[in-house]
Amino acid sequence: MPRPSPSRPATAAVTATAPLTGPKSQALFAAAQQVIPGGVNSPVRAWKRVGGNPPIITSGTGAWITDADRRRYVDYVLSWGPLLHGHAHPAVVKAVQQAAAKGLGFGAPTPGEAVLAQTLIDAFPSIEQVRLVSSGTEACMSALRLARAATGKEVVIKCDGCYHGHADHLLVAAGSGCATFNQPDSSGVPAAFASLTVSVPYNDLAAVEAAFAKHQGNVAAVIVEPIAGNMGFVPPAPGWLAGLRTLCTREKSLLVIDEVMSGFRVAWGGMQVLANVKPDLTCLGKTIGGGLAVAAYGGKKDLMAHLAPLGGCYQAGTLSGNPVGVAAGLANLKLASKPGFYTSQEKKLGVLTDGLAKLAKRHGVPFQVGRIGTMWGFFFHDRPVTDFASAAASNQQAWLTFFRTMTLNGVYLAASPFEAAFWSSAHGPAEVRHTLAAADQAFAAVAAL
Repeated sequence: MPRPSPSRPATAAVTATAPLTGPKSQALFAAAQQVIPGGVNSPVRAWKRVGGNPPIITSGTGAWITDADRRRYVDYVLSWGPLLHGHAHPAVVKAVQQAAAKGLGFGAPTPGEAVLAQTLIDAFPSIEQVRLVSSGTEACMSALRLARAATGKEVVIKCDGCYHGHADHLLVAAGSGCATFNQPDSSGVPAAFASLTVSVPYNDLAAVEAAFAKHQGNVAAVIVEPIAGNMGFVPPAPGWLAGLRTLCTREKSLLVIDEVMSGFRVAWGGMQVLANVKPDLTCLGKTIGGGLAVAAYGGKKDLMAHLAPLGGCYQAGTLSGNPVGVAAGLANLKLASKPGFYTSQEKKLGVLTDGLAKLAKRHGVPFQVGRIGTMWGFFFHDRPVTDFASAAASNQQAWLTFFRTMTLNGVYLAASPFEAAFWSSAHGPAEVRHTLAAADQAFAAVAAL
């Protein structure tokens, strides 16, 4: 796929004072604010934390996006993860066009649903059956309802800073947008709902064991991001996921691994394959829809049999298994199924992350950066980040200065220090050079603070 030629980065002097977005984006955003709350349909898109308005994106090709003012950026958000092969990959676009030509949806079974389900089952050893839904929120919400139905228990244990969607009972010490706005809980959530969710520090098995002891015999499930991507990029500590598996088995509770972000991002079969841990339920999304609204949850047949129409646990969705989304997802996954795909992409991503680490060291800036597969992230911190408390203790002013400078130099990052970043197979040496040139100026700006 042809890539646009990188534009020359702006100078550090310009980045100190220039507005983050151009006049057309600003005008379009002002108009949106009149008809959409805050001008956005998902809060973290608002860019309130960074002191500016978001660029209005009009197109994307490969690793690049273009805004209304024709400013171009190397994209490391990639629609928050789904675009494993970049924007408008020809194979995915073709699949969507062919499916759409046959009809946009039927509210009835279609052939592709079982094909996608079998693809997920083949990839994840822990899954024997799958239910398709439309969003990661819906997948996690439904998986926990199923866990409660199967166990007859009520309490759910989650981790501080982990975000599993915006269902009422999960907005307790959540990460992602909630952390960005210093809003660990949401108004409008009844206290009774929140009381059934217990939040503990990530990577802290002793805290999980204490929560089990406090709610002895009433814990339906532990839900966890195998890589915490909603408090930044926080890998699991050695033994963390295996320890959760052991505790859940001992307590006759279900382990729910939320691979909405990490599934097919870090490996074929997700982080659970890399960690050699089998959860009872797995939640998937993002990459399995190729950029369209497809998600899923799955597990063993006897557990999934609790779902209607076989059992008494009800869950339904008009757009579940939408044929156009399923077609996009299948095309997206087919490209990633080639032997050596993840090893090759992680090696390429390593050139970027190693380059960032070297630049930070050269400028004397405390910096932590990591990667697994095609997922990566960084913190301005002098020691490794292992949980939400250490993520929140990173240097927020350094991050803000870095973000603003990178944006003005044509690099698109999440407008929050509590979000992971992503790599695609469309990224290559030209994008890495462009990003590192921008980062050199951004670290210089941070060092001058």
